[in-house]
Amino acid sequence: MIASDYLLTDDLAPYVNCIMTGENTDSDSHTNIPLYADGYPGIMFQQAQNGFYLLPKNKKLSELFLYGQTLDPISLDVRGAHRYVVVQLYPFASKYLINIDPKELNDDCFDLLQVDYIAMEDFRVRLIRSNGLKEQISIISDLMRQLIQCHKVSENDKIEKAISIILDHHGQIRIKDILEQIYMTERTFERNFVTHVGLTPKQFAKIIQFQSSINKLTRSSYNSLLDIGLDSGFADQSHFIRTFKSYTGQTPSYYLRQLSNP
Repeated sequence: MIASDYLLTDDLAPYVNCIMTGENTDSDSHTNIPLYADGYPGIMFQQAQNGFYLLPKNKKLSELFLYGQTLDPISLDVRGAHRYVVVQLYPFASKYLINIDPKELNDDCFDLLQVDYIAMEDFRVRLIRSNGLKEQISIISDLMRQLIQCHKVSENDKIEKAISIILDHHGQIRIKDILEQIYMTERTFERNFVTHVGLTPKQFAKIIQFQSSINKLTRSSYNSLLDIGLDSGFADQSHFIRTFKSYTGQTPSYYLRQLSNP
């Protein structure tokens, strides 16, 4: 569920795309949340009887963590009652928060409770004792401010602009056309993009193009997979199916059947 009724303060709005929440009160439940490439990292705070696990690594996750770019199909797995809140960040934001090579976070998570230059235990206790979503978001916002202040990474306006251009075009834009708008050489652009996002510009554009296709597949009425693929900028149906399968491990038709028969 996307929590659209919570407004971030102006200082953090440039870093956050949206806020999502989930909850299950059934102590006998088993929930698996597939995660596919979408171009956005994020911060997640979770509370669960038996913990959340990252599959297929079977890695038990911290109560509070930062996740990076998703390339290969992965999922969150949890048994029993649980609830969580996710602050989905813009692609450049994780660099400003923890100032590590974002490639290290691809298909993985960073345990924020292990940060030793901020009183993380205080944040953890405040989150556990909080009274609802708005208070949790306020606490996570305080944490984000402290992390940004600690690292003081210089913002790269040109990379942020390039990301915005790619998003606006749903990944369907040539690198050459982006360079004409941000006035950088291709070599410098690619180096700076990887430094801030953890992906090359072409990788990121391909992910956004894929996300555009999956949204069309699940939310719109099309006569065929070919129509969806062509409208999403793929050269032909086989290219669309191949790309879709690389990010989800499923063909588009199989994915659609699974949605219809959960």
